Amino acid sequence: MKTLIAAAALFAGTAAVAQDNPTVGGAPMMADMNIIENAVNSPIHTTLVAAVQAAGLVDTLSGAGPFTVFAPTDDAFAKLDPAAIEELLKPENVEQLQQILTCHVVAADAMSDAIMGMIADDNGNHPVPTVGGCTLQAQMAGDMITLTDENGRVATVTIADVDQSNGVIHVIDTVLLPAGQAG
Repeated sequence: MKTLIAAAALFAGTAAVAQDNPTVGGAPMMADMNIIENAVNSPIHTTLVAAVQAAGLVDTLSGAGPFTVFAPTDDAFAKLDPAAIEELLKPENVEQLQQILTCHVVAADAMSDAIMGMIADDNGNHPVPTVGGCTLQAQMAGDMITLTDENGRVATVTIADVDQSNGVIHVIDTVLLPAGQAG
């Protein structure tokens, strides 16, 4: 009987975790799973998952963190030249791909309310240094957080605060690129 009660409590706790977290592409995101485990379950992040695998970053983003990942959707990647994406996925371009992907990662657990607070504290524009060496500019557009890369490309956070066991994901609608990279 104790096992049954414990199993019921565990199930109820898991359901609550899924209920509190936003869904992404209709898929539940579990706060007790890491960034990679949830990204693999997202039907709108297949290109991102393939790129993370090709870049050899699966173990890093499965690690303890904390990480904030600004996760571009498949539609965001579709805005880029398909030949450029194909080229980036080749083994000889792994370093360039790693830099692009890590320009979407911050070594902190930053929920949207904290980001909005930093933007307000910095008079509407907060610099965000990334693991990849890029500095994004976080701003507000109405009630939405936007990020501008070093090339002037602007991404909007379309789904915020997807809690992970090792950080948080904010879904974005544009791929951000390091300085000098064209999209």
